[in-house]
Amino acid sequence: MGKLKNLDSQAAQKGKGAETFWQFLKFIVVSLGACIVQVVSLAILYNIPAIKALSDTAFHWFVFDYPVIEGERCGLALFIAGNTANILAQIVSFFINREKTFNSSANIAVTMPIYIVFTLALITFSAWLNPVVFTMCVNRFSLHSGLALTIATAVCSALQFFLYFPVDKILFRKKKEN
Repeated sequence: MGKLKNLDSQAAQKGKGAETFWQFLKFIVVSLGACIVQVVSLAILYNIPAIKALSDTAFHWFVFDYPVIEGERCGLALFIAGNTANILAQIVSFFINREKTFNSSANIAVTMPIYIVFTLALITFSAWLNPVVFTMCVNRFSLHSGLALTIATAVCSALQFFLYFPVDKILFRKKKEN
């Protein structure tokens, strides 16, 4: 990782704008990795027989509406698998972005609770939005549930991506001492 630290210091020498741009590029790579974790873990979790069996059980609670659509992946199984996969992706993102993207030594006891509250708010929003996009893809565009699920997850991931960068930039602003 000596090369990464070298690139970090070169960007820092060019000023705050270059440093932020370099952090944004690293954030993109980490986010793509987290997206892969989310999509793969979603596929694995959804195909666990105990979870998949819940796809015939509609889930309606609070703002969450996960209906059962004949012959499609949905219902309570989608709620459980989708949100668990999202949580796993955010855990990966937190630690890698803190350590590698922002080179932060910010106190975890302070940053983690803030990150958790922000993450819970975003996951709640995504848990509401995901079935809306999924249902629209299946009903309006007649897409297969697997493709609809991937599109819905990608839409939510993209929204989270654009919201997390400024929050992480603020939370992880303290630099490590060399």
